[in-house]
Amino acid sequence: MTHPSYPSAYPQQPQQRPGEPHAVPFPVRSPYPPAGQGPYPPATEPVDAPAKAGGRDRYLDLLRAVALVRVVVFHLFGWAWLTILFPSMGVMFALAGSLMARSLARPAWSVLRGRLRRLLPPMWAFAALVVPMMFVMGLKPVRDEGIWWFLKLGCYILPVGSPPFPWESGSESGFLEQSWAEQAAGPLWYIRAYLWFVLASPLLLKAFRRLPWATMLAPIGLTAVIGTGLVTVDGATGEALVDFGTFGACWILGFAHNDGLLKKVPRYISVSSAAIIMAFGLWWASGHLTEEGWNLDEIPLAQATWSLGFCAILLQYAPSWKQLPGRLADWDSPITLANNRAVTIYLWHNLLFMATMPIIDQLWNIPWVGDHLGTYIDASYNVLMLILIWPLTGVMIVAVGWVEDVAAKRRPRLWPNGEPKRTGKRTAGRGTPEAAGSPGRRGR
Repeated sequence: MTHPSYPSAYPQQPQQRPGEPHAVPFPVRSPYPPAGQGPYPPATEPVDAPAKAGGRDRYLDLLRAVALVRVVVFHLFGWAWLTILFPSMGVMFALAGSLMARSLARPAWSVLRGRLRRLLPPMWAFAALVVPMMFVMGLKPVRDEGIWWFLKLGCYILPVGSPPFPWESGSESGFLEQSWAEQAAGPLWYIRAYLWFVLASPLLLKAFRRLPWATMLAPIGLTAVIGTGLVTVDGATGEALVDFGTFGACWILGFAHNDGLLKKVPRYISVSSAAIIMAFGLWWASGHLTEEGWNLDEIPLAQATWSLGFCAILLQYAPSWKQLPGRLADWDSPITLANNRAVTIYLWHNLLFMATMPIIDQLWNIPWVGDHLGTYIDASYNVLMLILIWPLTGVMIVAVGWVEDVAAKRRPRLWPNGEPKRTGKRTAGRGTPEAAGSPGRRGR
């Protein structure tokens, strides 16, 4: 069963002696389901759509940035309560569905072609590093699968299914933790699910506009059948069905937001209905807790209903901001950067987490620090990783983020945070459409 989940437990990390390299202390979701059984952010749909009234909707940008940060934090600490506090992937799919419905005002084929063009090159840049590393560190074709194994390897080029990867790679004394390949491939489940939602959107949108509520609730019914174990579908087909059932209602809710259907429903009805759906999700989760407790990613029906109700409330009260209001305006630049490089951040953050560990471990080699502060370094190791991940993310944005611009047929930019250019001419202020680098054409 596939949904954005990660290993089913967060084991207590063993104590380590000073100078020893640290094992990966955070769980990362594999594209393959655990035996016997949905991130997970962030993260992010690499698509364009013209914002209403010729500019960006900064409220949606804010939600997307929050979802990305929540994904990163969850993947490090594995706090189950974060899946309840803010269901990032449900929010991401709802925002993507809204943008997709808006884009489908144009001919469907041109929209699909544009989405694929924006989706695939950033993934190819990721695969260009990861796949050769897998082979160098011992990945070999599975003899029993023959040509089928090489076809699955093609999922790194066109992610219609789960790509292969070694569960263990390298050696215990190597630079990378042995599960690095599994962790690196973890975010690819979202790329696969997003691709299938995009391909299905022309038909889904037609069905929604004829039978809106039935179409929106149909994925919940599907999840109740295959996401609860009532019916089991194995293999890639089962994975795709569970992903669709878990997040399909959120995607179609995005259609309702774009078409203005939510605004036609009185708020007291929509909010009370959303609250009932969310309450059902928590009730269902309480009776189906896994080893990870209240991690809704491991409970598809709870995830589907909680995310749908949560997103319905967010979109029901959605303002239309051309600029971030009040103190939120101070965060305009990082929010703009996160939206312009959402795919890069989502694809690479797991590998960057692993890159933080050998850097932090160098503290043990500093005279006096390792001997006197070793206990504090151990106790704050995950916090140090969280601090270090952001400058490393900045390095990756500069190194490969420009691929997102090339994919969208834009001029490559190293740091697209919306800051005005320093020229002799007067430039647009922060938070305006002009400052965001022609946001009507930038990929979200």
